[in-house]
Amino acid sequence: MTRPIANPVTAPSPVDQSLLYPSPYKEFWQAFSRNKGAVAGLAFMCLVVFSALFAPWVAPHNPSEQYRDFLLTPPVWLEGGSWQFILGTDEVGRDLLSRLIQGARLSLLIGLSSVVISLIPGIFCGLLAGFFPRILGPSIMRLMDVMLALPSLLLAVAIVAILGPGLLNTVIAIAIVSLPSYVRLTRAAVMGELNRDYVTAARLAGASLPRLMFVTVLPNCMAPLIVQATLSFSSAILDAAALGFLGLGVQPPTPEWGTMLASARDYIERAWWVVSLPGLTILLTVLAINLMGDGLRDALDPKLKNAV
Repeated sequence: MTRPIANPVTAPSPVDQSLLYPSPYKEFWQAFSRNKGAVAGLAFMCLVVFSALFAPWVAPHNPSEQYRDFLLTPPVWLEGGSWQFILGTDEVGRDLLSRLIQGARLSLLIGLSSVVISLIPGIFCGLLAGFFPRILGPSIMRLMDVMLALPSLLLAVAIVAILGPGLLNTVIAIAIVSLPSYVRLTRAAVMGELNRDYVTAARLAGASLPRLMFVTVLPNCMAPLIVQATLSFSSAILDAAALGFLGLGVQPPTPEWGTMLASARDYIERAWWVVSLPGLTILLTVLAINLMGDGLRDALDPKLKNAV
């Protein structure tokens, strides 16, 4: 009689390591996508950025071309509207949709440039104030306190009044106004990291001061700075629109949302769309950026990204 063959012991199937240890990007997207408002804001901003990048091809008309036979034409859904001008025309017959699309390029450029210009020196000054709390810290922080004591828009108006109106001076003014928030946030984050074990280990290993500042400590302080930069981006768009509305920002006939509001305020009773549509564009853009900032905060904060 033949002996029955025992069933071979099957080896356990290998576990997919990506399920146990998801990539940082996948983990970030999972935490970010839990916030539906942030996803909606991201979708809207993708549309705005796409329109800004491809404005010459997306815009149906030249934003500076004047159609004298179509002055203050209403949007297409109102009586008297025309499909040739979907959102209507302004007081000199320029297509509003084309000017809004072209204005997105300037508004996003002002926001991005001012954030970069203020973020880099803000991080550097915050690192110096955090690493030298008794030598450089007091003087840097007192200067930032003086800047914070002034209303941001008033300070921006004063800077532009000194430098003169224009695109470059608007970016510089908004960057200077945004500087204190980055300095204070970087200093606070650095002060919280300096007493941690990995910093002490790096000191004992003989790491130089620049390496401690920019390689060891700074990467662990970037999460709140990224969130702050996102929120400052929306503030920069608002400040640029406010300066343009006051006549101190980008000068006409260059299409910029704040300048469009300023030039159309005399027609608010006759043609509400000339004022309402640029204002609504600013509102939706700033709201979308703020929603994205909330999603970034939830995804980057270790205390919040695992919350349901």
